[in-house]
Amino acid sequence: MEYPMKLFIFDHCPYCVRAMMVTGLKQLDVEWVYLQNQDVQARLGKVGANLVPILQKPDGSYMAESLDIVAFLDKLEGAPVLLPATQQEVIQNYLKESSYSTSRLLFPRNVRLGLPEFSSAEAIDWFTQNKTALIGMSFEDAFANTQTYLQGLYQCWSMLDDVILPSARDNQLSYDDIILFPGLRNLTMVKGITFSPRMVKYLEEVTSLTKVQCYTNIAV
Repeated sequence: MEYPMKLFIFDHCPYCVRAMMVTGLKQLDVEWVYLQNQDVQARLGKVGANLVPILQKPDGSYMAESLDIVAFLDKLEGAPVLLPATQQEVIQNYLKESSYSTSRLLFPRNVRLGLPEFSSAEAIDWFTQNKTALIGMSFEDAFANTQTYLQGLYQCWSMLDDVILPSARDNQLSYDDIILFPGLRNLTMVKGITFSPRMVKYLEEVTSLTKVQCYTNIAV
């Protein structure tokens, strides 16, 4: 028996976005199923761990780990399309240096956008409790200091000056994009953020190829 493929996700989760990118890029028949953020049992029951994304494969079994899912989906039908990574050191350095600012910009906004994984008060409360402990401050304080964290983020933009645009390689994506795009896409939920012209073009190109939409129209 063959089962319809399902991808269990949170919309705000960068690891989930990795898998979402491939389903859009390859136009795969994969249903996106949004779990509630606080429903840990829904994840444990499938893969024995509190992880997303989770893919239900055609044989009915489940798999976790975002990059494993990306590789599995990319190899479907014997037609992989993702190019190898060539800029991982640059990208990982950017992610490391920007993480302090991005977490404080994004966590307070994750619960303000009406995303499907936060459709209950329990989901919002669970996320808020866990993430405020992680950043050591309330969401209200983090949100109030948006400009401070934006300035910290802007100091990291130059690290991405040489990131390769998809248009520079015949509109193909690589594993570099699988790692970089999700975080940049999430930053579009920050109203008033200023991306470099190159990053604007990068976001536009990857969005067009993957059909994973940015948050610009609902930014706060």
